Amino acid sequence: METSQAGMGNTVMCLLTDPEGTNLGSAMYIPQTAGPLQLTQLVNRFLNNEEMLPYSFYVSDEELLVPVGTYLEKNNVSVEKVLTIVYQQQAVFRIRPVNRCSQTIAGHAEAVLCVSFSPDGKQLASGSGDTTVRLWDLNTETPLFTCKGHRNWVLSIAWSPDGKHLVSGSKSGEICCWNPKKGELDGNPLTGHKKWITGISWEPVHLSSPCRRFVTSSKDGDARIWDVTLKKTLICLSGHTLAVTCVKWGGDGIIYTGSQDCTIKMWETTQGKLIRELKGHGHWVNSLALSTEYVLRTGAFDHTGRQYPPNEEMKKALERYNQTKGDSPERLVSGSDDFTMFLWEPSVSKQPKKRLTGHQQLVNHVYFSPDGKWIASASFDISVRLWNGVTGQFVTAFRGHVGPVYQVSWSADSRLLLSGSKDSTLKIWEIRTKTLKQDLPGHADEVFAVDWSPDGEKVVSGGKDKVLKLWKG
Repeated sequence: METSQAGMGNTVMCLLTDPEGTNLGSAMYIPQTAGPLQLTQLVNRFLNNEEMLPYSFYVSDEELLVPVGTYLEKNNVSVEKVLTIVYQQQAVFRIRPVNRCSQTIAGHAEAVLCVSFSPDGKQLASGSGDTTVRLWDLNTETPLFTCKGHRNWVLSIAWSPDGKHLVSGSKSGEICCWNPKKGELDGNPLTGHKKWITGISWEPVHLSSPCRRFVTSSKDGDARIWDVTLKKTLICLSGHTLAVTCVKWGGDGIIYTGSQDCTIKMWETTQGKLIRELKGHGHWVNSLALSTEYVLRTGAFDHTGRQYPPNEEMKKALERYNQTKGDSPERLVSGSDDFTMFLWEPSVSKQPKKRLTGHQQLVNHVYFSPDGKWIASASFDISVRLWNGVTGQFVTAFRGHVGPVYQVSWSADSRLLLSGSKDSTLKIWEIRTKTLKQDLPGHADEVFAVDWSPDGEKVVSGGKDKVLKLWKG
């Protein structure tokens, strides 16, 4: 870009900040020809990084992909103003987009209601209306074990973050603990809940290793903390006046429960005392997500697939957790039947940081990207919406589904988003271009459950047609 044509010198005054708004030094002049590559070098130099780390850059939530001068000209931004550029570290690895169905696995006799990859991405579990939990061999893409023990629909499954246990909850309220290596029931089903199980969440491995405690939420209005070794309830968390719809065990050791009584409650886990109540929703709370969820789910496992001895697991998991969390508090997002979402920093304040509006129907599912930068929400209004995970600012709506969207899942590098819908399709959206990357038809009926493996290799979907589909790049 010629100086004379721009008529404004060939430098721009820029201020680099991290996603939390912390400035990297003071405002400085940079050449108008500087683009993402030069900015990356600048940030690495400022942060004294020993190796060059990849960064992406954003101006007003738009990714900067061109030289700053070109950006200013295109968007009619005055060069007189200081341009704030947000830098965000990218995942060092890249996940290949998924574009084909590698296997359709029959086996369940009723609808598939929940699916989940193990934390290392090597095993896969599914729960169904046929009362069984099934474990699948991902190398051969065939059934491995059929786990029998429930008397009713299996509504919820969760792997312990060290991968040693799998827990499932059913419509009649019992909990089954499974040994995933053998596909066997580990002791008798655990009883205590009087109505169906709506969610299961494990204590993070950086707080306790090996994994023993997990929490369940139920339509009976209670949440319960269990010990998988002692096979019993340790604490019953009572206080909600209606069904508890979702539960998360946070990285700082606090349990969050969302309920049809419109509140979110925070509990400490030694005696089960209520710490704080988050109010704001005008209708049922349907879904909760934490900004650190991906690393809580995967514990010491990362994309390299390295195994750690039990004594090092806790340390590695803590390292990964701290790296994801950074200096900012863990964030929570809640989605509701009132069509809105709230972004919270629960350890800091009981007031929401931001109210997220725009959906025209109830919000089914909310989920933070693995890097915590984005929030995705799935709604009955047939859209998936993308929000800034730090500020709660609306970014874009992904349109393409023709039925309610039930569930979303992220690729491990936070660059791609997967959604499953009543319209029988899965769709993959690219975050950078904010466009539909891949349409994945193939199911004969509604897609209830989707998951992207933590190692990024595979996607699984299940639904009303009773089959599991595995998808690959």
